Amino acid sequence: MNRAICLLLSLWLVTPLQTAPRQNGNRNSMYVEFKEFTLTNGLRVLLSEDRSAPVISICITYDAGSRDEQPGRTGLAHLLEHMMFQGSANVGKGEHMILVRNQGGTVNATTHADRTNYFETLPSNQLDLALFLEADRMRTLAVNQVNLDNQRDAVREEIRRAVNNQPYGKTLPVILDTAYDNFKYKHYHGGVMQDLAAATIDDVSNFFESFYSPSNAVLSVVGDFSTSEALAKIRKYFESIPRHSRPERPEWSEPEQTSERRKTVQDDFARAPRIDIVHKIAPGGTPQWYPMHILGYLMVGGQSSRLYRRLVRDEQIASAVYGGADERCGPSLWTAGIITRSNADLRKVEQIVNEEFERVKNELVSDPELDRVRMQMRRQRAQSMETTLSRAILLGQYAVYYDNPRLINEVEERIAQITKEDLQREARRYLVTRNQSVVVTLPIALAGAVSHH
Repeated sequence: MNRAICLLLSLWLVTPLQTAPRQNGNRNSMYVEFKEFTLTNGLRVLLSEDRSAPVISICITYDAGSRDEQPGRTGLAHLLEHMMFQGSANVGKGEHMILVRNQGGTVNATTHADRTNYFETLPSNQLDLALFLEADRMRTLAVNQVNLDNQRDAVREEIRRAVNNQPYGKTLPVILDTAYDNFKYKHYHGGVMQDLAAATIDDVSNFFESFYSPSNAVLSVVGDFSTSEALAKIRKYFESIPRHSRPERPEWSEPEQTSERRKTVQDDFARAPRIDIVHKIAPGGTPQWYPMHILGYLMVGGQSSRLYRRLVRDEQIASAVYGGADERCGPSLWTAGIITRSNADLRKVEQIVNEEFERVKNELVSDPELDRVRMQMRRQRAQSMETTLSRAILLGQYAVYYDNPRLINEVEERIAQITKEDLQREARRYLVTRNQSVVVTLPIALAGAVSHH
């Protein structure tokens, strides 16, 4: 077929979607203008021009994470994340990072239960380089025994540093294992040592073939570019990559919890006790999740939060308070975490936490306190969206998690619509003992001397 005719046909087959709508025709300071397209192979493309600086950020978000692993084969998502930097048909081993950094750019990737993402920030004249590198490894990743053995060792060493040899590193895997019943979220996203040791070339190759397809990915680009020119480049590098059947999302529902669960972790590296009081809540992005998101800021979000004021400032039996609602495609977790003083009575700490839970369930939050929390959330959200990279990551995540990249412009309004009554209703629903998992992490030196349940 004539090249000109091919070009016209392929341009016609790229399906544009409308720009995210403005609310009431006005654009607030955090509004992200973007356009969406779908290539013929199913790749979803989100383009957001920002000419304020001569940089571009590109993020590819794959709808695949540790939730897609099977018992005995954990760590494949994390292992493949590392393998993606080990070369492809036209890029040598380790050259991806070298090429980006030689142009003054930054590059990285992260693995989560619900997604894996890969991202670069580069001078805007290097858009071709970023697209070429991502397309080449999506099409022709080098999955071989040498790369597998090399990266298996790298991942296991990463787990040793982050989990086995880090203060409180063992706590998160125990929290997940205690709070969840469904294996999809029950296991640690980094992987289990023996499962990583058992991973084969076929395991990694099958995971790659199943999930690393254009039709199971979102490409988001934010920065200094022309949308029409960027789309033409994206088509050039990506559209000939074959599409695969999109895998079904796993079943991640949880049975209703009927009684409190407790675990104790003994930690060689911790210097003070830590208590994590965890409740299962609704999936991220749902009407039930947003009130719990706000309650996270109200209860444990910084020095003005209720538990910080009670435990750190007033009672002086804790040194740090943290937590809030995490955000998953399936049932999420709401955490009130406390690092106590070494000589603290842990029963008293839990008593105070439970008193504050009862207070928020029985008394409506005041208007000034709710306004303060909303302003705190707005400020942190503004800070989190300052860079082109953070916006590229958020667009990809909202598209993969909820099939709704427009959420980047809707979150603030959703938060504004939550009432005091909504907070009380969801606190009464979720902050109950039968829905609670408590993980106490004790320093070895204090394990026999600290008072706890």
